[in-house]
Amino acid sequence: MKFSIIALFFISLNAMSQPRPRAEFAQQLYQQHDAHREASIQVRRFKHADIQPLIQRLHGQNGFTVTQLGKSIQGREINLVSVGTGPVPVLLWSQMHGDEATATMAILDIFRFLNQDHSLGTEKREILSKLTLHFIPMLNPDGAEVWTRRNALGIDMNRDAAKLQSPESRILKQVRDSLQPQVGFNLHDQRIHYTAGNSAKPATISFLAPAYDREKSTNPVRSRAMKLIAAMSADIAPFIPGGIAKYDDEHEPRAFGDNIQKWGTSTILIESGGYPNDPEKQYIRKINFVAMLSSFLAIARAEESQYSEAQYWAIPENRTLLRPLVLRNVEFKKASKTSLIDIAWDRREKTTEDLRHFYYQSQIDDLGDLNTLHGYTEVDCQGLEVKTGHIYPKYIKLLAQIKELDFKQMLEQGYTAIHYIGNEPLSKEPSPNFPLNILTGPDQRSNQIKIEHNPDLIFRKNGKFVMAVINGFVYQADLPWLGNPVVY
Repeated sequence: MKFSIIALFFISLNAMSQPRPRAEFAQQLYQQHDAHREASIQVRRFKHADIQPLIQRLHGQNGFTVTQLGKSIQGREINLVSVGTGPVPVLLWSQMHGDEATATMAILDIFRFLNQDHSLGTEKREILSKLTLHFIPMLNPDGAEVWTRRNALGIDMNRDAAKLQSPESRILKQVRDSLQPQVGFNLHDQRIHYTAGNSAKPATISFLAPAYDREKSTNPVRSRAMKLIAAMSADIAPFIPGGIAKYDDEHEPRAFGDNIQKWGTSTILIESGGYPNDPEKQYIRKINFVAMLSSFLAIARAEESQYSEAQYWAIPENRTLLRPLVLRNVEFKKASKTSLIDIAWDRREKTTEDLRHFYYQSQIDDLGDLNTLHGYTEVDCQGLEVKTGHIYPKYIKLLAQIKELDFKQMLEQGYTAIHYIGNEPLSKEPSPNFPLNILTGPDQRSNQIKIEHNPDLIFRKNGKFVMAVINGFVYQADLPWLGNPVVY
């Protein structure tokens, strides 16, 4: 009896230590992400100083090493974080563009995963015994500091692989040449306007095996990247169904991805796009976490050989067919003629004065027959009467008075903006809970239904208020307000 119990114990223990299939590993990564999430980073506009302590404290822990590679133009350290003892070197670099931070957040989560004991330890050890992982988080710290694409010289580093004019570009080239990685991950963000093919689904993740020549040839190096992308797509598809696309593979001879592919490293571009109600890209951060770690396991097991180039080419291409808001069948009256048109709004992120948060300023991007476009939010306005909004006739002198206004009643009466003439300072970073625009001087709104204008609109049915559009966001009394006003 004792023998049977002991035998069962060891059989059970052995079963627990058996490596999981990669799909199951990806599912577990998805479910356990919160346990590995770097909680100190919650928004995209974090700075070099925010992540430096997180990186430096890794040195010497569980096989991690941190090496200073050099400094940016403005003197910020650029580091290489390495872990693993395997014979296959893999290189990842993020935030080459300073305002593309999603993958950097995921890399910080990956550091925690690789530095902790947890139920996925078998796969973690398998990865670290077969690969040596090298990360350059935040290659462009000067751009990240002020939330801009380019570096402090004003150079787009992803167009600097040939001339290497920037110190940050030279660092990346030197690391690539010294490590000779078999696989490289070029980590970026793309606009939220991209769809996966002609669908209405946002391209939450777009992949690319960059072309190394103008003929878009395929050699074993690029073919491996294609097959790894097919594997990664299979792993994350359950979490963003229909939300995976393929980036345009037009050859760019100045780009790092194209050149690193040419130099012999199988290079995978990952572009983090949009996802509904995820303005800080925290869900997309999670998908990056799963995609990268599952790809490490695929490389460790050489499982990319189970996939084909045809599976890569079957991924739908990016299309810019998505807008934040599309109104359908709006009754548009002009010159005594009435038409039914669609109206699409775009939104631009405006960074706050502390350079850590943002708000939106919208404008009409297109109007007319927009049946080829899709909206994150779509509203059918057929049968509704539309009018542009008016300014509330009473001047507001105190900020406290703003909080006392009955927004719902004002919108029902057709008022979409207030006039503030007080001496108390009014932030240009408006409260998201205030669904009326604010004028601090003469009316400078472009309150017409025209492209590049941002009209406030009131919609009624049989004279009764139905909804308003304020700064490109829909306000309905029975739904939460998800937008912000504009301070003019």
